[in-house]
Amino acid sequence: MRRAARLQLLLGLPAVALIFVFMILPITNMVEMSFRTPGVTEPFGNDYTLMHYGRVLGDPYYWGALGRSLLVATTVTVLCLIVSYPVAWHLSKADGLKMVILYALIASPLMTGVLVRNFGWMIIAALNGPLNQSLLGLGLIDRPLRLLFTQGLVVLALVHVFMPFMVLPINNAIRNISPSLVEAAASMGASRSATFRDIVLPLSFPGIQAGVTLVFVLAIAAYVTPALLGGQMVTYMPTQIIAELTGTFRWPLGSTLAIGLSLTTLLVVAVFTLATWRLLDRVRA
Repeated sequence: MRRAARLQLLLGLPAVALIFVFMILPITNMVEMSFRTPGVTEPFGNDYTLMHYGRVLGDPYYWGALGRSLLVATTVTVLCLIVSYPVAWHLSKADGLKMVILYALIASPLMTGVLVRNFGWMIIAALNGPLNQSLLGLGLIDRPLRLLFTQGLVVLALVHVFMPFMVLPINNAIRNISPSLVEAAASMGASRSATFRDIVLPLSFPGIQAGVTLVFVLAIAAYVTPALLGGQMVTYMPTQIIAELTGTFRWPLGSTLAIGLSLTTLLVVAVFTLATWRLLDRVRA
């Protein structure tokens, strides 16, 4: 092996070690834990069983939690895409101080602690909070709306925090579009809407695909926001997993639910990737 090859191998070893210790080992342990029998005085027993998978697959309660998580993640992803594309478009055209300010505003949700951010939403959405008081003052409602502990508030809060993960990939893709293509379309008589539909939108699809995948994965696995803003009335899969692991200490069942959520997420992402693969190939070509 040449010296350069050995050097590259040594430089890659820390990354491989981190992936092995913090990703492969925990996942392997989680899979092994899902087959453990329930414990009597401990979180798990010494034997192995398939009972947890049978219980999860046969219980409508867990299917309902998974369905709500999928619905929320899909809604958050779609809303993020609708809101983020215009923002990414304007960001791609900005430069200098304006660009810095826009970047700071877009990244601002990530600069606030998750608890502080969610408690801020709780204050805003309370019965006597600023939002209800503003609506009452404008005469749009006759009595305060119950916004707190609703699925709508969970979706709104998740869109708020995950928007940067949609804006930045789309912004990067739009910036990589050659201005000469837009100028050529304009010189041939294409309208601005036609140029956007036939050139800008298809060429920005790599950023859309990356943003959609990233936001969906983050949204379906979100725990703190649904737990705080969703309350106890509606159960999502991540909150149910944490309840089993830390509330009832049924580690095998919690691991089974976590594997089910992970496999569902991988399936959805794989289907989306395959469905958009041809369009991505046409853009690259």
